[in-house]
Amino acid sequence: MADIRFKKPSYPVSQALRGYLQLNNRETDVPISYNDLIHYNSSVTLFDKKGADTLWETLIYSPSDQHYIHDCLKKVYAQLKVGGDVASVEHLYIDRVDYCLYANTHPVRARIVNKFNDLFDYFYIKKADMSRIYGMELEHLLSPNKIYYLVKGNTMVEEHIQGIPGDAFVKDYLPRNDYNPLRVAKEFVKFNERCLVQLQGDMRNDNFVVEVIPDFDEMYFRLRAIDFDQFCYEGNVKVYLPQYFKQNNPIINLGFKTMSPVLELQYQKEERTRLLVRARAAGTQLAALLSAMRREELSTPENVAQLREGLSMLYGDSAFQAAQNMGDLLTISLKMLETHPVRKRHQFRMKQIED
Repeated sequence: MADIRFKKPSYPVSQALRGYLQLNNRETDVPISYNDLIHYNSSVTLFDKKGADTLWETLIYSPSDQHYIHDCLKKVYAQLKVGGDVASVEHLYIDRVDYCLYANTHPVRARIVNKFNDLFDYFYIKKADMSRIYGMELEHLLSPNKIYYLVKGNTMVEEHIQGIPGDAFVKDYLPRNDYNPLRVAKEFVKFNERCLVQLQGDMRNDNFVVEVIPDFDEMYFRLRAIDFDQFCYEGNVKVYLPQYFKQNNPIINLGFKTMSPVLELQYQKEERTRLLVRARAAGTQLAALLSAMRREELSTPENVAQLREGLSMLYGDSAFQAAQNMGDLLTISLKMLETHPVRKRHQFRMKQIED
């Protein structure tokens, strides 16, 4: 099974990445920083609707600081959503500001509410980490999903990615009998392939969400990554395959029950073909991103060497041996979409054999 034993270090934004962000309008002035938000007076535990500890705390600021912080956060939300048009968010207010106790980057989350209809949204303010930014940008370019975020200095602002948290989906949704389980298994195969190609690691079920999409005859599903901290860092190739995390076993078991090797091969090839189409469409923007990445140190030499060997064995191709860093490995991984439209073995069967 996949195993992550040590916490990944945070990598500050490099000049190469900052140049890419500026060129693509991802870097902009924001009126408040992450460090401003963590200077609070006290905090209280945040409980969910069932009374369980969420491992988030609601921050309490002094009255004068609160007015300033809430005003700045509204301006940040306007930048993220409506191009900085503050007048269009005047009817919104910041309901609370929360601080996460368990995540690597200790993000801050703001809940913003529409006073006319009580609808609310969330957005996040985090310490800028180079690995996370590269992972999010690649997800934006190559996956079916678009991600909106801003960076300024050592602060990044991210929109909330909507969906049912993967662990809640496994616990509360999978036991139901009002959906086609093959559709969940199919999406997991595709998600598994995207994570491998993009070298997006650590996709345990609490690091992705599931979108449930009603259609006229059945429910459809899509799995979306929400945690990009382990992008291009670990050396163990299994970390980049969600099939190897035991937390995902309930979904994998659906694959054992409902999916034949022929279907797995079909869905695997479908997703690799779509990734190739998106990579070609991204064109010069993807080339610029990879060019910046290939100048970075996103991991240790030991992890690069281990992943180089793991990918070479997985694909049965020595092309990975020329890679010197994680950016090189990702570039070759994307080239495999053309030269290797499918991998050697099917993912559900591979897990069954090696476990």
